[in-house]
Amino acid sequence: MYRIISGKWKAKKIAAPKNFEVRPTTDFAKEALFSILEHRFDLEFCSVLDLFAGIGSITLEFASRDCQDITSIELNPKHAGFINSTAQELGMGLQVNTQRFDVFDWLKRKKNHEKKYDIIFADAPFETDEKKYNELIDLVLSNELLKPNGLFILEHQSRQKYPHPNLKDTRKYGNINFSFFEAQPVSE
Repeated sequence: MYRIISGKWKAKKIAAPKNFEVRPTTDFAKEALFSILEHRFDLEFCSVLDLFAGIGSITLEFASRDCQDITSIELNPKHAGFINSTAQELGMGLQVNTQRFDVFDWLKRKKNHEKKYDIIFADAPFETDEKKYNELIDLVLSNELLKPNGLFILEHQSRQKYPHPNLKDTRKYGNINFSFFEAQPVSE
C-alpha cells in the first residue's frame, strides 16, 4: 500500500493486490523528492518518464500534482495493468501512458528519439547489479532523452554510489538515496 502525498488525490491510499512483490518509494522519501522537484519545475507543464514504474507510486504522484504528460515503463504485465486501471479510476487516464517493456530494451530503442523529458525517474529493483545501474545511467544520459534543463533521478540503496560527470547531488532518506543527474552538454 502507498499513499498519494499531495495534489488532487492528497492522502488517497492505493492498495495493490497482496501477491504483488513491490517496494514503493516511502512517503518520507517521496515527500522530500517532490519538494525538491516543485522548487525546480512547474510540474503541470513537465513531461515525465517513470522507469521501473512498479505499481505507479511515482507516476500517480505526478498525475495528482497535475502533470499532464507521464510515460511509465514497467515490464510486469500485472503491474502495468494496475497502473492503467488505477489511473483510469482516479480520472488520470489521459495523463498517464503506461508501456509494458523491459526498461533497458526501451531505452536502447529510443536512442536520439524526438521525445524529450523534463524529468526522468528510475527506481530499478534493489537487486540490480552495479553494472546494470551504470548502464541505466549511461543509456538515459547518452540517448539525449532529457531536455536541456532536465533532471534524471535514480533511486537506489544508500550504500551504493554512482559517480558520474553529470551527477549533481545525492540525497539520503533512510536506506535509499536519490542521485540527481543533469543532461549531457550538447556537443558542438
